[in-house]
Amino acid sequence: MSTSTGSGQPKYRRIVLKLSGEALREPGSAETISPDIVSGIAKQIQQVRDLGVEIAVVIGGGNIWRGLTASHRGMDRTTADYMGMLATMINGMALQSSLEQMGVPTRLQTAIEMANVAEPFILRRAIRHLELGRVVIFGAGTGNPFFSTDTTAALRASEIRAEIILKATKVDGIYDSDPKLNPNAQRYETVSFTEAITKRLKVMDSTAFSLCMDNRIPIIVFDMARPENIKRVVRGEKVGTLVTAD
Repeated sequence: MSTSTGSGQPKYRRIVLKLSGEALREPGSAETISPDIVSGIAKQIQQVRDLGVEIAVVIGGGNIWRGLTASHRGMDRTTADYMGMLATMINGMALQSSLEQMGVPTRLQTAIEMANVAEPFILRRAIRHLELGRVVIFGAGTGNPFFSTDTTAALRASEIRAEIILKATKVDGIYDSDPKLNPNAQRYETVSFTEAITKRLKVMDSTAFSLCMDNRIPIIVFDMARPENIKRVVRGEKVGTLVTAD
């Protein structure tokens, strides 16, 4: 259940932070993972954890490998998707390492068994980690091909009973058209699930969005690049676009 905001207190008790793999890459660099950027993200997560918020993280793997793109170029889709799941584990390990260097207790859970790297995803164990103040990173997607990490975020949020999904992007919210192509594009402060579907706004892929809508899990889409934005969102400040039930 959400808590009230006052004196900088958090509005949410348990959140899922959805990061794209591209968020870990320096723009224009050939380097797939920037240690400096990962450290900056870890610092923001640490700040939110210090507020007493329970944090689960889902990271994509697009900075290393995109299964759907590879399948369009002739690779078997199932194979390509499993490769993408492994890419998310590499990103998860990088974030885990950075968090632990800051003294933040962390657990990396995987949907695909790899005992030497991470513990398996077990729901009750994940919830217990969160209750003990550990940041839980969910890797390897859902463990199944044909499902995106957006869907993973929606699924895990439903399972752990998170109050909200924070979807970090490169733009400051949801617009009625592409702001890069249309200088007059209008940003929404709040939009309903129904309106987002009707207007075909790009929030998440359809499977992920349906899960959030059915389980009434709100989504906030915001700009990750701005310092302390995660903390501002968690405190209930008006950052980005809120997608919620009617």
